[in-house]
Amino acid sequence: MRSVAEQNLIKDEILKERLELAGKIMQVCDVEAWLVLSREYNEDPLFHALTPSHFPTARRITILVLSQKDGVCENWCVNMHDPDLEKYYKQDYDMKNESQMEALTRVLNRINPKNIAIDASDHFAYTDGLSVGLYRMMMNELPKDITDKFISADDVGIRLLETRTPKERELFPEVMSVAMEIIENTFSDERIHPGVTTCRDLMNYMEQEVNDRGIEYWFEPTIDLQRHDGMHGEEVVIERGDLLHCDFGIRYMNLCTDTQRLCYVLKENEEDIPEELKTAFKRNNRFQDIVRETMKIGRSGNDVFEMSVAKAKEEGLRPVLYTHPLGFHGHAAGPTIGLFSNQGRIPVKGDLLIHNHTGYALELSIIEYLEMYQRDTFIFTEESVLLENDEVHFLAPHRDRMFIVGKGE
Repeated sequence: MRSVAEQNLIKDEILKERLELAGKIMQVCDVEAWLVLSREYNEDPLFHALTPSHFPTARRITILVLSQKDGVCENWCVNMHDPDLEKYYKQDYDMKNESQMEALTRVLNRINPKNIAIDASDHFAYTDGLSVGLYRMMMNELPKDITDKFISADDVGIRLLETRTPKERELFPEVMSVAMEIIENTFSDERIHPGVTTCRDLMNYMEQEVNDRGIEYWFEPTIDLQRHDGMHGEEVVIERGDLLHCDFGIRYMNLCTDTQRLCYVLKENEEDIPEELKTAFKRNNRFQDIVRETMKIGRSGNDVFEMSVAKAKEEGLRPVLYTHPLGFHGHAAGPTIGLFSNQGRIPVKGDLLIHNHTGYALELSIIEYLEMYQRDTFIFTEESVLLENDEVHFLAPHRDRMFIVGKGE
């Protein structure tokens, strides 16, 4: 693990890249000014993506102004002085002689943009962070010729959040290796003792490992299992012949992972995973490849969903597809590719297009009837991947490996 100081340096290097990217994305989205306002402890979801490591919360009211016009990009902060923030934004607020809204008016008049994006959205949480109170303040105190230019930041905000910078793309495999090390330690003979260990024991271990490493998980680690009488979790005791499944995601250096892996607990007379389970797992891997082959720049999430499911069914699979973007957030900004609870086209979020340099949790499953359990069984998998130039790359090795425990018992 890197030291906290080194992590902060990396986060700030990425911030420089992200702010450069913001100007380019604003040009593509035809946005000339973008306001991100936050109150202390009620920060906009975009706040942490646009501020340095040593500026962890808004100070009273923090106002960030990003602008681009005719290829010239400038970033302003209209709030009290802060040396860390001012490494990235030009401070422009004389708090002794003007109100914050007067200063913002002056800055916007100087920029004279044709439109001003604000974080108010009907559909997307990430671009809906402007509080009602701050919105009312602007509407009441800014001139009408400024407020008339307000538009939603949906396009520019989603594009910025979904795009991984060069440094993030370089770091992502390292972040994944930390998550995979914890999974490997969990699905091991050291941790799992058939007839004794519960799913909750393993979940507690993963939570403690995350805490001890000084990182965080963005959702509670999940361990469940399948056997002849169905699916179980939490307090169930793990027995020989069970198919274990974990769902685990960490946040490290401002990057999120999301991984599901399987583990088989050998029976007394077994030396290896049963062949029918191996075959089912390979068929799941084939479905992963179908989705990867279908994810192309310019296609919508809904198009990828329908094309992938149709191809899988042609090949005799029973697919369930629910892939989502991954990066600065876990369930991140970008196109939704199916939902576990809705195997159809997803309005609005599924209509977003796939873009270059974006990350995804390749999350899916197939349903296979297994004689060993005498029932339909879900083969769950999820891999963190990066899409670059129409190629989808796995961020961790061994996606074709199922863990085995019980040999040492």
